[in-house]
Formats: sequence, structure tokens, C-alpha cells
Amino acid sequence: MSTQSENKYKILIADDSEMNRMILTDILGDEYEILEAEDGVQAVTILQKMGAEISLVLLDIVMPRMDGFEVLAMMNRYKWIEDIPVIMISAENSASYVERAYELGVTDYISRPFDTLIVQRRAVNTIMLYAKQRKLVGMVADQIYEREKSSSLMVQILSHIVEFRNGESGLHVVHINTLTEMLLRRLLQKTDKYHIGYGDISLISTASALHDIGKIAIPGEILNKPGRLTKEEFEIMKTHSMVGAKMLEELLFQQEEPLVRVAYEICRWHHERYDGRGYPDGLKGDEIPISAQIVALADVYDALTSERVYKKAFSHETALQMIVNGECGAFNPLLLECLMDIADAAHEELKTNSLSRRDRREMRNIADKMLHHEELAGSERTLRMLEQEREKYQFFLSKAADILFDYTSSPSMVTVSGAAAARLGLEESLMDPLQDERVRAIVDVAALQKLGEALLATTPAEPEVQMELDVIIDQKPRRHRAICRATWSSEEPPQYIGAIGKVIDISEECPEPEADAGCGK
Repeated sequence: MSTQSENKYKILIADDSEMNRMILTDILGDEYEILEAEDGVQAVTILQKMGAEISLVLLDIVMPRMDGFEVLAMMNRYKWIEDIPVIMISAENSASYVERAYELGVTDYISRPFDTLIVQRRAVNTIMLYAKQRKLVGMVADQIYEREKSSSLMVQILSHIVEFRNGESGLHVVHINTLTEMLLRRLLQKTDKYHIGYGDISLISTASALHDIGKIAIPGEILNKPGRLTKEEFEIMKTHSMVGAKMLEELLFQQEEPLVRVAYEICRWHHERYDGRGYPDGLKGDEIPISAQIVALADVYDALTSERVYKKAFSHETALQMIVNGECGAFNPLLLECLMDIADAAHEELKTNSLSRRDRREMRNIADKMLHHEELAGSERTLRMLEQEREKYQFFLSKAADILFDYTSSPSMVTVSGAAAARLGLEESLMDPLQDERVRAIVDVAALQKLGEALLATTPAEPEVQMELDVIIDQKPRRHRAICRATWSSEEPPQYIGAIGKVIDISEECPEPEADAGCGK
């Protein structure tokens, strides 16, 4: 049952002066639920725990451990600033301070001494403005969701008509979509050579369903001939790529839509080959759009591993060998690497493929597109999902016996799970942990530096690190294993921004040093 305070908007006051916090609480307390932080570290900890539950932050500049500008930097790093408005309230009113505050995303700046009515009115205006913005963004998100869902549904209907006429089960479309998505995700992990991003995964995967739409114009006796095609019949079959492209090119509308453009590329060029021996235009290498290259590889793999009227299905292993050996034409060597990387996972995925699984992937792709859309960063749907994940995370965190941590490199700060912090005698959030005497007393600094160097040496494709080290528990050293994952920014090129991980007590696994001096190496 909700309490009255739970129905109020929550305001976080971050100020090292107890008097200032008390004055602001007196001004706003009757209308809002007030949370207090006496320094920047406490403020960030509260923001991490409560997220978008906080409707407004009133932030001082000069504070110990972490000042107001550093709090704003953290809010920008984690994109909290997009969802949580900040009003800076400070006695520092020089132009440089005000300008820097606005550059870091504050909504308003109030100089001390302040007027009670001004504080009340600006707090109300800011909270209401963000509430309306969230509602509007949620409406836009719903519209995009419905549009993407409808577009995908129409493409699938049209492609399944082609599959039905071609005497196939319809799973070919689903398989191509799955393989295209998996190849794209792996390609983006391996290289930034091609001008595509994660937001293009849904677009290209959806467009892949139209790769054979031109087969509508191919006579049924050729499409479904059980034996080998004659040279003349094969020449007719080859026309389907140009026919499909022409159908899309002659649409009387939507020519500027990215889906139409990508579908045109795929229809026309998915039978081109990397060595220039494909059709219809004899394109070579990266003259072939990467969308068409990926769909071509997915198409060949599924054709080999599926039964057709003219052939039995090859095994997964045989199909891979045939493709790598060049028996089915030449492909981009980088894409062949991607195929081999995902081969086992793709094989399992296709074995258990179904329309329901396809729908789940489709929903994930739609979510990806919404999350990459600049106007949807604060959508209510996204916020609800994030809030659910935060609740799950907090629950598991409270029950975990291991030491769980989240580290950011700039500013240097580590947040440790509550149970672990109590066990180690530390605060949950620590600035400059390598310089903190309490940390240095329980963990060898050289070991932490070595771990840091290992994390810096990772890549977004291979971000994980494991290392063993001693941790002083109850004044006794115990062997632990650190299992960490480096975190990287989404910008190009990616930047190392920190790490998450857990530290597990493995002392029971290791014999006493005199019994086995090599344990832990």
C-alpha cells in the first residue's frame, strides 16, 4: 500500500552545509519528499540507487570529496542528466561558474542568498516541464514502436508470399533474418571499417526478408524444378535480382526511406561475389554494399543446410567447409571470420527457430532502435524497463556474499555492494580508491594496479579479465579471485570508462602455502 510520501515528487538536495539543506527542506518539504546528501559522493550514490525516481536535484558547487561539477560530470557520463533536471544553487555566481554549469546540463542556476518564492516556483516549473517532456517522449516512442512493428509485419507478409510460391516452408526468411542479425552484431564487434552502427541492425535484418522478392516474376516451373536448371533457365532465374530492385525503384512513394534504400541494395546485389564473378553487375570487393554482402553469405549458408526440391540438406559442418573452401563463390574474408565466430551459436539458434523466437528478436531490434533514437532517451517505456532492472539488481546485490563493485575511471570512483562494504569496513562509494588508506590496508596496491593495467589492455570485443589476489578479512589474508569486465563508451573510437565485477573468496579451494606454493599462479 502506497504511503503519502511515495506519491510525492522526490527532490535530492546536495549541499555540505546542514543549515542550507535545512532551509531548502523547510521551503519545499511540505510539497515534496526530500533526500539529502552532504557531499558529491553521497549524491552520486543516491542517484545510482534511485535513478529516475528523483524528480529534481538541487546542487551546490563547493563540496568535499566530490564537488558539484564532478557530480554533473558523472550525471553526463551515465546520461542521468537527460532524465533528471538539476538546479544549481550556489554562492559562487561568477560568469565562468554559471557558464560551466549550463555547459554541463543544468536546467537553472540560482545564486545565494535566494528568495523563497523563486526557489519554490523554479522547482515547480522544472519538475512539471520534465514531466510533460517524458509524457511527450513516451507518445513518440509508442508511435515509433507501432510504425516499426507494422513495417516489419508487411515485409514479412510479402516475403512469405514469395516463399510460398517458391515451395519453401517460410523459415528461409526467418533464418536469413537471424543470420543477418548475428553476422552484423559480430561484424560491429570486430571492426569499424563500415559506416554502420548498432541502430542499423534492425534495418538491414528487416530488409533482408525482401532479398528474393523478384522471384515473383520467375515462372513456377523454373522456381520449383526438381532437377538442375538448363543454361537458359538459369539465365531467367538470374533476372530475379534486377526484377526485385526494379520493383522497389518504381515505388511511387517512400523512395527516401532507409528501409527501401537498403532493400534495393540487397535485392540487386545479393548475388554479387567478392571476386567480381557474381551478377547482375559484376561488382567486386567492397564495391558491393555491406548489407548485400552479409545477406549473400546468410543466403548461401541457409540454402546449403536446408532441403530444396532439387537437393538434400547438407550438414552444418559440411556447409561451413564448402563456404570456406570457395565452393559456393567468393566472400569477404572478414565476413567469413564472423561466420566462423558465430557458427555454433547460429546452428543452435536455427535448430530451435520459431516464429515466437523471431518475434522476441524483433522486439529486441525495435528496442535497440528506440534506445538509439536521440529523442527517446527518456521515454517512459525505457524508464520503466530500467527501473525494473534496477530493482532486480538491488535485490540480488543485497543477497550476494561476494564483493561486487562498479568502477569509473574519470573521476576515479568505486562503488561496492552494501554487504561487502560492511564486511570490509568501507563506505559503499569511495573516491580515488588507490589513494584511500582503508583500501590500501586490505588489498595490496601493486595487485590493484596490475588489475587496472589488465583492464586497460582489454578491447570492447574481449573485455573480460580474471586475476587472483589477497584480501585482508578479519585481519587475515584470504585468497580471492577477481572476475572483471571492462566497460567502454559507445562513441567511435570506444573509450575505456571503467569496469564492473566481483571478487570471490577462493581460500577454501587453495591448500596451505606450505602444501602447494604454486596455488594461485
